[in-house]
Amino acid sequence: MPKDPATSENAEDGVFAYVRMDELGDLVDVTTLAVAVIGVGGTLGGTLGGAVLNRRAGREQAESADRQRAEERHEQAQQTRRDLYARLNTTARAYRVAARDAVRAAERGESVEPAVLDAAKEAWSEEYSQAQMVLPKDVLEVASALNRALGVSYSVVKQLPNSPEPNEAYNRARAWFSGPLSDGVYLLRVTLRHDLGVEVETDFERTRTRMIAALDSERRNLDRRLSSERSA
Repeated sequence: MPKDPATSENAEDGVFAYVRMDELGDLVDVTTLAVAVIGVGGTLGGTLGGAVLNRRAGREQAESADRQRAEERHEQAQQTRRDLYARLNTTARAYRVAARDAVRAAERGESVEPAVLDAAKEAWSEEYSQAQMVLPKDVLEVASALNRALGVSYSVVKQLPNSPEPNEAYNRARAWFSGPLSDGVYLLRVTLRHDLGVEVETDFERTRTRMIAALDSERRNLDRRLSSERSA
């Protein structure tokens, strides 16, 4: 029986429509999959990117905290050093002034209170003993030279009443306290300020070396004269 042409065309159109719908369905599935993949990739990428940024921010915060702590430790160390230097300078000056005033009082025939000089001596000795452990080498050289000079100064005061030649002894004491010892206290103050960066001189090292040598020389000469008087 012959086929109806219209029926055949309709059947073919249905087949073609089915095929197109199937292809369209596949396309939709692929598109949906692509969108899902992109979505998952975006989420994963965002998560990883956020984790990287968080780690970087955490690292920067830790580094900033470390720097702040280092700066605080440095400032604390600097303040401790400034406090020590201030006490060294103060006790050195007080020791010299106490010894000088004792000489002046004795020369005027006034009674000398030994407790004042002894207290000044003890205060300096305490600060110097602590400073020995922390002072830089160049500062310690100055402090040590001054410590030796202050020790002789104490002997000058104690030996005045028994001096065989009082006038000479008083003149010698005045010259010592107003000259070499005063220069030694000044040198300590300048050295401390130089080490702190407050007072910087380009030729300071040469000046420091020269003044230490002069102080040591004057101290040795005075010590020999005192020893000669004691043994006379």
